[in-house]
Order: sequence, then structure tokens, then C-alpha cells
Amino acid sequence: MRRWKNLGRVWMVAVFGFMYVPIAVLIAFSFNESKSRNVWAGFSLRWYKNLLGDEMILQALGVSLVVAFASAIIATVLGTLAAIGVNNMSRRRRAVVLNLSYVPIVNPEIVTGVATMLLFVVLNGGISKVLTALLGQEVRVGFGIGTLLIAHVTFCLPYVLFNVSPKLRQMDVRMYEAALDLGCNPRQAFFKVVLPEIMPAIISAFLISLTYSIDDFIISYFNSGTVQTLPIAIYSMTKKRVSPEINALSTIMFVVILAIILGVNGVEAAREKRTARAARREARV
Repeated sequence: MRRWKNLGRVWMVAVFGFMYVPIAVLIAFSFNESKSRNVWAGFSLRWYKNLLGDEMILQALGVSLVVAFASAIIATVLGTLAAIGVNNMSRRRRAVVLNLSYVPIVNPEIVTGVATMLLFVVLNGGISKVLTALLGQEVRVGFGIGTLLIAHVTFCLPYVLFNVSPKLRQMDVRMYEAALDLGCNPRQAFFKVVLPEIMPAIISAFLISLTYSIDDFIISYFNSGTVQTLPIAIYSMTKKRVSPEINALSTIMFVVILAIILGVNGVEAAREKRTARAARREARV
């Protein structure tokens, strides 16, 4: 029995090492004085300083962050409303809608990217013709930040739906009904009872959407036009040589996302402790 426990611990260390050792190496080499990825030439903040002067990388990062936050907010709002609507459906209809919502998740990204690109080609052609007829001169509507944003909202929506729906099903419907009985209208009952109850799932869905949007390459590549996100900029750099500045930028992004996750988990843990204390006080009374 003890041998199996030790084997399980070794396996766990191996799995976590496989996931996090590459990140540790990346962080370490972001402080390397040399450009070489094989030689350690001493500790330096050189690449962090150079990063502040690299306009291409900073511009691509800015585009990625703007699109990520905008698409995550829009997808979270729309996905939460969709989850509430799906939750109020009959069991059969709910099962059909949820199964259809799995398609964008299990669908290969290359298929989604090409499909959305073809859709935008058709829509842009139609819009261009309408604007040309209205204005009396040729107008072309192409790919850009708008098509990129719509594409990101599209693939983020299912993740929001599947994060919020289970929380809604776990919630006791009698809490909402009690709020109505105590004088709240449906809008007040939603914001005072339902929304606080599903807020952890909404925050989790927002963070997942934000991460996937920043990380996405394939769908962005087909729908961005001349706009460059950070993954596309890094891909274009690999044709020559990836600058060590990318190590510095990746380290900053990793630390920021890790801090956000730890902060959200800390707030949620504190909230659960307060709820548990309140429940114990009520039980004593």
C-alpha cells in the first residue's frame, strides 16, 4: 500500500514537472544576459528594458488585450443570459441546446477559423454593395478589429454557457421564489439573489474567455486581416528568430494571470468562510 502511495506521488511530481518546468525555464531565461537559449551569461533585466521600446510587440499586445477584454465581457454577458434562458427550458429542449453548444468546443479550430472567415467574406461583400449603392461610390469593408472581435466572442460563448449552467442548476429555486414573496420584483430578485449565487461561475467563465482569447492563434489568423495579435506577431517572428523579449513578455503575462487567479480564489475562499461563519451563528441561535 505504501509503495503505491509513493508511486502516486512520483507520478504527480512528474506530471506537474512536465507542465511547469518549461515555464520555469522560460522565466529564468527572461533574465539571461545572452540571446542564446543554451548558455547562461548572467542575471540581467536587459530584455525587460528592450521590451518597453519594441513598438511591434507592444502594439500586438495592446490589440490582444483590447480584443480579449472586450470579447470576454461581451461573451460573459451574452453567455450568462443564454444560460439563464436555457435553464428555464424543458429538459428535452435544454439537452438539445447544450449538445449543439458542444459543437464549437469539440470542432477543430481550423474549421471554425475558415468557417467564420467565409462568413465574413460573404457579409462584407453584401455590406460593401449596400454602402456603395447608398453613397454612390465604391466602398470596401474588409477584415479587421471588428471581425476579430466577433470571431473571439463566438468561440468564447460556449465556455461561458457551460460554466454558468451547472451553477444555475445547483441553485435552490425556492430562494428566488422567496425573494418574490418578500416583495422583490423579478429584476430585483435576480440581482439580489440569483446573480450573487452564480457570480463565482461568471468570474470563472470571464477568466477562461480572457485566457483563451489572448492565447488564440488559428481563428485570429483567419479573421484578423492586417491586424496583428500577440500570437500572430510571435508566429511572424519565428520565421527569423524569436527575440528573448518574448520571454520577458510571457513572464509578465504569466505572473499577472497567476496573480488574478490567486486573488479571485482568495476572495472566493474568504466569501465561503464568511458564509460558513454566518451559518454557524444562525445554527447557535
